[in-house]
Amino acid sequence: MSIVTKKLLPYSLLAISGLIAASDQVVKWLVQQSMAYGESIPVTPFFNWVHVWNTGAAFSLFADGGGWQRYFLITVAVVVSIVLIGLILQCRRRGEAIAYSLILGGAMGNLIDRIFRGYVVDSFDVYWQSWHWPAFNLADIAIVLGTVLFLYVSFIPERSGTNVELDGSG
Repeated sequence: MSIVTKKLLPYSLLAISGLIAASDQVVKWLVQQSMAYGESIPVTPFFNWVHVWNTGAAFSLFADGGGWQRYFLITVAVVVSIVLIGLILQCRRRGEAIAYSLILGGAMGNLIDRIFRGYVVDSFDVYWQSWHWPAFNLADIAIVLGTVLFLYVSFIPERSGTNVELDGSG
């Protein structure tokens, strides 16, 4: 990999994070423009397109917090995003950097919601018979995929000579 490519890769990953956040916002905007709050449209026997809001964290944790959770979760997302940007810029393993990029994009997508709406718009409802997984969105998918990728690459031992240093120093 050329030095130019090595130096640009972290910034490309940051751009991908931005693209994930922007895509998430477009989907949420489409949901809010085309569906009433609480509406559910069956798509398959196990999937509904829905319009629901989450004022809490994952699985609606803290949703009944009375308002303090919005500012707490915004603070956590900002701190995590700053840390992830630093990790992407310093990371020497490509798989890890991609994982951080996915997580960052998802965190930014949900952060934008919390700042401007006060809640996160969820639109995907996966279910089996009467059991429904908590509704989620594109940002949540990116966070989960990034976490799974991070765990996967964490268990792969580093082989000398095969890792590309993303900062261009090697």
